Amino acid sequence: MTTQDNISLFRRIIDELFMNKNPEAFDELLAPDFVEHEGVPGVPPTRDGVKQLLSGVHAAFSDFQVDIDKVVAQDDLVVFMTTWRGTQTGAFMGIPPTGKQVAWKVFDTIRVVDGKCVEHWGLMDQMSLMQQLGVIPTPEAAS
Repeated sequence: MTTQDNISLFRRIIDELFMNKNPEAFDELLAPDFVEHEGVPGVPPTRDGVKQLLSGVHAAFSDFQVDIDKVVAQDDLVVFMTTWRGTQTGAFMGIPPTGKQVAWKVFDTIRVVDGKCVEHWGLMDQMSLMQQLGVIPTPEAAS
């Protein structure tokens, strides 16, 4: 697999799993022994855990979108920065629907082996998200 092949896999993951909500693509794009290193409480660190997490995001943000801001790849790693956005029309992380439009940054790294994603590490700007949803006050509001 070339670096470009790995970038293409990343783009397919965004398109098929995040944007098109295609559950059949999980088996094609993520290895059976896939490991999720992000550590989301209550979500198993497996391919099924990612399905669960994405299902929750899609249920909470009915118009969910992912914008790809930057992609860098070397060897078997693809590092990317995205902006996630949507309107919170469903419950999310115990927060009732707010109807607010939000956008937050997400930084991810995947490792690719034999054309499939085998590992994922991620970090999302949860503080900004919670402030936009009104759960945590912004510095301006706290003054």
